Amino acid sequence: MEFDNIECVSTTDGMNEDEIHHHNLQHPHPHHAHHQFSSSKPHNATNTTNNIVGPTAIAPATSVHELLECPVCTNSMYPPIHQCHNGHTICSTCKTRVHHRCPTCRQELGDIRCLALEKVAESLEMPCKYYNLGCPEIFPYYSKLKHEAMCNYRPYNCPYAGSECSVVGDIPFLVGHLRDDHKVDMHTGCTFNHRYVKSNPREVENATWMLTVFHCFGQYFCLHFEAFQLGMAPVYMAFLRFMGDETEARNYSYSLEVGANGRKLIFEGTPRSIRDSHRKVRDSHDGLIIQRNMALFFSGGDRKELKLRVTGRVWKEQQNPDTGVCIPNLCS
Repeated sequence: MEFDNIECVSTTDGMNEDEIHHHNLQHPHPHHAHHQFSSSKPHNATNTTNNIVGPTAIAPATSVHELLECPVCTNSMYPPIHQCHNGHTICSTCKTRVHHRCPTCRQELGDIRCLALEKVAESLEMPCKYYNLGCPEIFPYYSKLKHEAMCNYRPYNCPYAGSECSVVGDIPFLVGHLRDDHKVDMHTGCTFNHRYVKSNPREVENATWMLTVFHCFGQYFCLHFEAFQLGMAPVYMAFLRFMGDETEARNYSYSLEVGANGRKLIFEGTPRSIRDSHRKVRDSHDGLIIQRNMALFFSGGDRKELKLRVTGRVWKEQQNPDTGVCIPNLCS
């Protein structure tokens, strides 16, 4: 579905308003068709062709690691590890994919477990697979997967919500990706003032406005605004996501405000990490929700055009060493 004539007007920290018209917001950028994993280099490690150099980098035991590598998917194998009559091993997932035929010798794969290799794996300690991104942790082989699913060094998914984007990377890489590939609005400052405009808003049940990224306190934040159905009621929602982990996101708070004609709605909360998908945040209703009728009332006029002005700010919570109470640190 295409959404034309959607306008987002932004002012930050005293800047003059610029009229910005976005057309066909749901269309992915042409570059998206061939995404590969990319990441900027970690601070504590340098990735080279043959090894990892750096104080936190740990190279895996290559020979044993190769024994535990599935010949089909090349992932590490976990019990049950299967083998053919000639001793060639394969992981349980790929056993079905190759139609129970050994990919090495083409012999039929029965239900033979390679118990010896499973025992060897039990005795191993291996570095996290994100060691080249800076993770220094070492785990028993069978504990690696649980850690890697929650590792703080694992790459982030692209936070862009206007299309399905499969790009992953660290924060500096994703900031450049959002700017260069998605052409998002980039601003600096801890306060913002955006106007969202749409003609014939009653014809729009689901729409995503252009993402805005702004930089303050040395961090990056994503401002989302969209229309969707909440039960049977059409609503608009604005919310903020933090480009970093959830633990770090808790150090910040933000407010959103919309109003006109003597009425005002205010939301205050903690930005959600981009570890949580945009859809997960939206479906949890963790943001400023505006019923359509109220949004059109705020827009004024004949209520045939959406003209919402959303203002907000971000502040950093600081611990008072004397009282233990958190006090806001507002940027000037």
